[in-house]
Amino acid sequence: MKTDGIKIIDYKAGNAPSVMHALERLGRKAEFARHPADLDHATHIILPGVGSAKATMASLREMGLLSSLEEAVINRNVFFLGICVGMQILFDYSEEEDTDCLGWLPGRVVRFDAGQVRVPQMGWNQVHFVAPTSYPIKDDYFYFVNSYHAVPDNQANLWGQADYCGLFTAAVRQDNIYGTQFHAEKSGEAGLALLNSILQL
Repeated sequence: MKTDGIKIIDYKAGNAPSVMHALERLGRKAEFARHPADLDHATHIILPGVGSAKATMASLREMGLLSSLEEAVINRNVFFLGICVGMQILFDYSEEEDTDCLGWLPGRVVRFDAGQVRVPQMGWNQVHFVAPTSYPIKDDYFYFVNSYHAVPDNQANLWGQADYCGLFTAAVRQDNIYGTQFHAEKSGEAGLALLNSILQL
């Protein structure tokens, strides 16, 4: 297996084992990151997300990972992929439990209107990628479980959209920072293909 320097942040509200399993299926070797020093030699960092933005931020803070994450991603330009809540906390603020987030991307996270759609959204939805990447990523169906969605201030950060009684942000990017609202690791062959492509960016 390739040794890629991929680190999967393993915190109590995350979904790290599922991401590890997906990468193993791609023939890639990754390691769990549970301490700040684990990120020192990372080439790629993946932050899975299950649960709330507030719990995720609290876990990262308790593990002492916030400053080491910023050092790696912002200062050293290490590739970063946030999945589900891991994408949502890239923004300034989440309405979910009134949470201040990482603030790496300008914007906020808001709740779906329960008067218009079932909340949470749970199941497969088609994602249309609106911005090209150096490795082609195809529109396809991916698996979502989310009650909240991001509203970027900068439309240049919008990478993919899906429709849930109106278009919403399904994927974002800015330089070395990528995020998907959907769970690529639970999205079958389409998810594996996407993970394989973006880990080559």
